[in-house]
Amino acid sequence: MASLTRSAFEALDLDDSLASFRDAFQLPDGIIYLNGNSLGPLPTAASQRVTAAVEQEWGGGLVKSWNTAGWFQAPRRLGDQLAQLIGADPGEVVVTDQTGLNVFKAVAAAVSLRPDRKVIVMEGSNFPTDVYMVQGLLHLLGPDYQIRFAEKDELSAAITADVAVVCLTQVHYKTAHILDMVGLTQQAHAIGALVVWDLCHSAGIIPVDLNGANADFAVGCTYKYLNGGPGSPGFIMVARRHQGQCTQPLTGWWGHAAPFVFDRDYQGDPGIGQMLTGTQPILSFAGMEAGLDLALAADMTAVRNKSQTMGDLFIRLLDERCGQYGFTLVSPRNGHERAGHVAVDHADGYPIMKALIAAGVIGDFRAPATMRFGFSPLFLRYTDVWDAVDCLAHILETRSWDDARFHERAAVT
Repeated sequence: MASLTRSAFEALDLDDSLASFRDAFQLPDGIIYLNGNSLGPLPTAASQRVTAAVEQEWGGGLVKSWNTAGWFQAPRRLGDQLAQLIGADPGEVVVTDQTGLNVFKAVAAAVSLRPDRKVIVMEGSNFPTDVYMVQGLLHLLGPDYQIRFAEKDELSAAITADVAVVCLTQVHYKTAHILDMVGLTQQAHAIGALVVWDLCHSAGIIPVDLNGANADFAVGCTYKYLNGGPGSPGFIMVARRHQGQCTQPLTGWWGHAAPFVFDRDYQGDPGIGQMLTGTQPILSFAGMEAGLDLALAADMTAVRNKSQTMGDLFIRLLDERCGQYGFTLVSPRNGHERAGHVAVDHADGYPIMKALIAAGVIGDFRAPATMRFGFSPLFLRYTDVWDAVDCLAHILETRSWDDARFHERAAVT
């Protein structure tokens, strides 16, 4: 696109193969939602599906619905569906628990396969919950274990022969940089280590091929680009070659080989079922499935191309319209190295973001100075990108962000 004009963005919308997906979401009038990288909007079908689960399955079927509505089989059934998005095979994924719990289980299972090694490699600047969970696990494993923190350009040097597990998030939650899943997995395997991949900012926005990369374990959430709703369940993948060989410590009754035999002693399911713990959030499954259906219906190559193009255009517009206002791009400028959002730093990022939200452009802020803008292709239009930067430019020109109310910190940023 030689010239950045709104009419050029309108032309892109007319030629957009994903445009029809927008009608599948409930989006408030007057809102440009650039926060699908944190919480996806509501699919219309989710309301219908949750209502049916509440009124018909729970209200009408009562406890019988564990059988008649397929509640008990839901983690595996949904896992097999989600596996299609992340390059796993049927029987390698279950939808269950939250990302933090699944990180704990996956790293513990991987460590159990490498008992003679005591080092876990992690990218310390990435989302804290993964680090926190592994730190908690290390309290149980004992003082001989340690985390070796390394940033993106340091990871290769950090993967040495004493490493048991490399636990990495494929897409960085702040910068959106993409790690080399294939290369890092190969390097880890070459020295005998295993790899756990966190796909929270990958699933549903970039093509993922876990088995193509020979990945060992993976985890992720469903409330971002999969539009599963607030608190919707996470997922965990275990490569078939490790199933029945590794053990995870959260040995709840749903992970038993025969849960309804009610044995006194635990015997783990020999397959992916061992990664289950307790009774599952059935109503959340109902809403999450509607978002998953949309992701599966979309062409992932088209999703990736549109998201990348929107991010590229946003950066160009930001340079042209707001370049004099002190922003620093922290995401890769090269769209091939960046996933679904763009992050910029600004000393007054918090009040600027609050002013944007008040004006109907919803992004988010990550301390200490990062503003994030997510580009979710299934519901966003190219003109939304133009209008968002236009709104931002007006806020900066008028300094309306400096109003005292925008400086008041909320509990959630």
